[in-house]
Amino acid sequence: MIQVRKKEKETPESMIRRFSRRVQQSGTLQRARKLRFRREEKSKTERRNEALYKTKIRKEIGRLKKFGKFDDESLREIKKKLNR
Repeated sequence: MIQVRKKEKETPESMIRRFSRRVQQSGTLQRARKLRFRREEKSKTERRNEALYKTKIRKEIGRLKKFGKFDDESLREIKKKLNR
């Protein structure tokens, strides 16, 4: 944590300038910006399960499209059936 105390006869502007310089030198702001949108990587099994789920859905959608029975309601039913 960065702390800056006001010196004698120091203006608030110069104190703020000194504080912002310390923050910049410490690299705190740079680290926060770097990690802002970072996501944790999924494990190998999670990625595999996700891929299997997607292929099953695509296969079922393709089957329903062949029969001309594919719509939004059937997609919800497919997802509900596979999540069980």
